[in-house]
Amino acid sequence: MVNKTLEYNIINVLDGQINKSDTLALDVSNDNANYIIHRALEHQNVLSHQYTASTKTRSEVRGGGRKPWKQKGTGRARAGSNRSPLWKGGGVIFGPKPKVVNHKLNKKEFQLALRTLLFNKRESLVVFDNFEIENCKTKEFLNLISKADRNLDSKTLIILSNANDPIQLAVRNIPTVETVLATSLNIKALLRAQQIFLDETTLNLIKEIYCNG
Repeated sequence: MVNKTLEYNIINVLDGQINKSDTLALDVSNDNANYIIHRALEHQNVLSHQYTASTKTRSEVRGGGRKPWKQKGTGRARAGSNRSPLWKGGGVIFGPKPKVVNHKLNKKEFQLALRTLLFNKRESLVVFDNFEIENCKTKEFLNLISKADRNLDSKTLIILSNANDPIQLAVRNIPTVETVLATSLNIKALLRAQQIFLDETTLNLIKEIYCNG
């Protein structure tokens, strides 16, 4: 790990002007060791799969108790059951079965991956002084973004500190916007984002959760 400083500007949400600049010290992975991000992404992908697909073997398919025809003398190939995998309606050979897949990732590894990715995405980070709307209206949110001289043309991730934030409902009709709570921040959401919106409160919460573990 190496200690690096993430520099960011805090933007006034009402006029788009920079209020002040600040820094955040992050312990991140070495430049040549970003594989930790890949490990965390792989872990998330494994956990997102249910692995509940199930097929029946020849012993589980209904029927097939009687031999279809006698062994010899018919001129046809010998057959012992009409539920053989070679027959239509028969069992499945080596088909999928429900399983439990474990992919271990330590808490500190995940936090390191998240900090490293956050540092790598520093150019996409937009920090507002107060990112709030009164009503759950999409129009109100778009006006707020417009005043801050920003747009939602590219894939945007909004990180929120409160689960009941009106922004969560206001942006659900906007296809380019994804919201995530600071407590549920994940690798896939950060990787997809081309710009990341959050406020000072949320950034401090991220620092508390992922930088002091």
